[in-house]
Amino acid sequence: MNDIEICNEMKRLIEAALPSAGISVSGAEGHYRIAVVSKLFQGKSMLAQHRLVYRAIASLMEGPSAKVHAIDFLETKET
Repeated sequence: MNDIEICNEMKRLIEAALPSAGISVSGAEGHYRIAVVSKLFQGKSMLAQHRLVYRAIASLMEGPSAKVHAIDFLETKET
C-alpha cells in the first residue's frame, strides 16, 4: 500500500466510525496528520474525541508491519 492509499484508507475508516465528519488526512512514510470535524464530538473531551479517531484507525497501527507508525498531528473539532 502506498502513502496515498494509506491516507485514503485512514479517511475511509474514520468516515465509517464518524459518519458525516469532515476529514483531512496527509502524510508519508508512516507519519501522518489528521484533522476531523464532527457533530459526534459534541460534549466530549479532547481525549475522548482523539480516542474515537484512534479507535477507527487502530487496524492500520497494529503489529510489527503496521502501515501507520505515528500520527504526528491530530486535530479534532466539534461542529
